[in-house]
Amino acid sequence: MTVSEDITSILKEEGTRFIVSVPCKLLDELIRLVDADPEFTHVPVTREEEGIGICAGAFLGGELPVIMMQNSGLGNSINAIASLISLYNIPLIMIMSHRGTAGEKIKAQIPMGNVVPKLLEDIEVEYKMIHHGNDVEEMRGIIRKAKEGSKPVAILLPFSFWGVGSK
Repeated sequence: MTVSEDITSILKEEGTRFIVSVPCKLLDELIRLVDADPEFTHVPVTREEEGIGICAGAFLGGELPVIMMQNSGLGNSINAIASLISLYNIPLIMIMSHRGTAGEKIKAQIPMGNVVPKLLEDIEVEYKMIHHGNDVEEMRGIIRKAKEGSKPVAILLPFSFWGVGSK
């Protein structure tokens, strides 16, 4: 199995069926798998804050929502996370490719990549950085924290997770 197949299995086993995604090169295989799987309701969006709002509505409809996006999208959605998701105790799982980490070739990604952990801490969103694809099982713990604590969480997947970047 690929790491993306492992993630889809974990999401199903943890009860997530509603997934919003914003296009991302690193998440491409995962997004395609989710889109092709009839067990998931997949809603592609063009803006992260739009996706956050859709996830809030899905939660109100009884779903455990997931949004898949680049970490740069965190900057676009800080207000929606803080004033909607966190305020109303919505257990949102954010799976983010963590651009701007070791191996990044696009200089414009680095500043946001450097501040993402601090931004998540500032808005009191617990996060887990998973550095290697063989550690994908670590996602379960943070997904369960979202469910049990009715709060948003973030899973950061840097270049090393996908096996690309500096070697």
